[in-house]
Amino acid sequence: MRIISGKARGTKLETLEGEDTRPTLDRVKEALFSIIQGYIYEADVLDLFSGSGALAIESISRGAKYAVACDSSRKAMQIINKNIQKTHFEQSIETLNKDYKKALEDVKSRKFDIIFLDPPYKTDYGKEAIKIIIQNDNLKQDGIIVFETDREKEYIESIQEFAEIKDLRKYGRVTLVFLSRKE
Repeated sequence: MRIISGKARGTKLETLEGEDTRPTLDRVKEALFSIIQGYIYEADVLDLFSGSGALAIESISRGAKYAVACDSSRKAMQIINKNIQKTHFEQSIETLNKDYKKALEDVKSRKFDIIFLDPPYKTDYGKEAIKIIIQNDNLKQDGIIVFETDREKEYIESIQEFAEIKDLRKYGRVTLVFLSRKE
């Protein structure tokens, strides 16, 4: 895995070994950042379920102002910190080694332009995180939530209770769901 564009373009990132973490594929990441390019510059970013930190780091590389990378795994946090050091983004990325509920409690009073949610696929963490984010008012007025899932059909109805679905993009078994605040 590598940084696709911006200041750290081409930098190879460390990833976790094993089945527990599944990094966003480069082709999906490239499509994702092409879709959200208008949101990136000077953005405040939250990367929940961060894994390797690739989405937070890619955002900073492309001009985001600040990012928070959260993951509950100690091993993942070690990888995230290595990748942040490798790209020299220590001043731009804050890390939280907590489960998503505790991390969202820590950022309860903050607002973000972009929130990435890439939870473990066999959980309801994404739906629960979206509900908390909307209740906490963590998304700026024109902000966007990017939710990666392989079970979009199960989530669509329940997600629409809390947020507006702006777009859906399918890449193999992966679906990117783009959400905004409900008007």
